[in-house]
Amino acid sequence: VQLQASGGGLVQAGGSLRLSCAVSGRTTRTYRMGWFRQAPGKEREFVVAISISGGVTYYADSVKGRFTISRDVAKNTVYLQMNSLKPEDTAVYYCAADAHYWYGEAVTAGLREYTDWGQGTLVTVSS
Repeated sequence: VQLQASGGGLVQAGGSLRLSCAVSGRTTRTYRMGWFRQAPGKEREFVVAISISGGVTYYADSVKGRFTISRDVAKNTVYLQMNSLKPEDTAVYYCAADAHYWYGEAVTAGLREYTDWGQGTLVTVSS
């Protein structure tokens, strides 16, 4: 499966951005998905995950209440709406899919659980 992330850019603190992750390739099935981010000099960290149906989500404490993940199954696209952005949100954001998980509504924050990754999109929040 191929993942294409887009929507990053430069925004002032307090502003908003919406990231998209388009899934192509084996689109006859739906994957549980996640967003991760990596700031310069830091390890990649979990941001949010969404279940296969979209009915279950799980957020990192650092973004809870500010970010919202959603998915459009018909369009094979996952979105990340980011509001009230802070300079510490500056990072490259990656979407990921878990092709090993086929059924159910479980989500995971484990980076190693994800099998396929997009190329990343840069989000820069200025103070």
